[in-house]
Amino acid sequence: MFLSIDAGNSNIVFGFYDKQEAAWKHECRVTTRIDISILQLEKELHLFFLENNIKYEQIYQVGFSSVVPEIIPVIQQFCAEFLRAPLHMISGKSYQKLKVSTKRPNEIGTDLMCNVTAAYEMFKSNCIIVDFGTALTFTIVGEKGNVMGVNIVPGLNTAKRSLFHHTSKLPEVELKFPKSAIGKNTVESIQAGILYGYTGLVKGMIEAIEHETSTTFKIIATGGLASILSNLQSTFDKVDKNLTLEGIRLITNANSFTENQ
Repeated sequence: MFLSIDAGNSNIVFGFYDKQEAAWKHECRVTTRIDISILQLEKELHLFFLENNIKYEQIYQVGFSSVVPEIIPVIQQFCAEFLRAPLHMISGKSYQKLKVSTKRPNEIGTDLMCNVTAAYEMFKSNCIIVDFGTALTFTIVGEKGNVMGVNIVPGLNTAKRSLFHHTSKLPEVELKFPKSAIGKNTVESIQAGILYGYTGLVKGMIEAIEHETSTTFKIIATGGLASILSNLQSTFDKVDKNLTLEGIRLITNANSFTENQ
């Protein structure tokens, strides 16, 4: 199996790709903590491996993307000591063999470049990747695979928690659509404000980008919260929760020879 590791600000995602079936078979999420130890990480993953009948020796290659520098050494040590499979750490130097490109390889997040790689491989044309994570990002890709730019706003959960932590009376609520776009109580008011508000934000952002560039883009959504804004589904050409994991796999394969073994 190929193992993609996507270390984000909220979760470290371990995705397991079965080459024979050409499909992502398993996913394990570990809460991101900058003080996590290799023993804590191994304990959580060991149980997951047992429950899903995965053996360490089945992992033939590891691709690793991280936007949290503090946890990189722990992940690298875990892979070296327990998996013993070749690991490719994705960085700005990893993009030279790809069909996609960016003028700022060391500035754009590796997770976003993984998204770009997988999305462009899918559409082979200009596209916008909307990633619903800790931050809500819009990565704009040109017809030839060039990254035109990135827009960043606080993610849904980030906005929700900000209200909770910076106000004295507003509660932390579940992110689900209320019955009405007009809030009738405190909980519904927050839900309507965030969910209908972000619906308008996403549509407005895409509209502004397409208007400024006089271009119609393919729109793909990804990230753990991509399915929450259900009224946006017709706006997206594709929703793919494994987009980043697939990008990690594609970039790693482009920089190694193990896929052909």
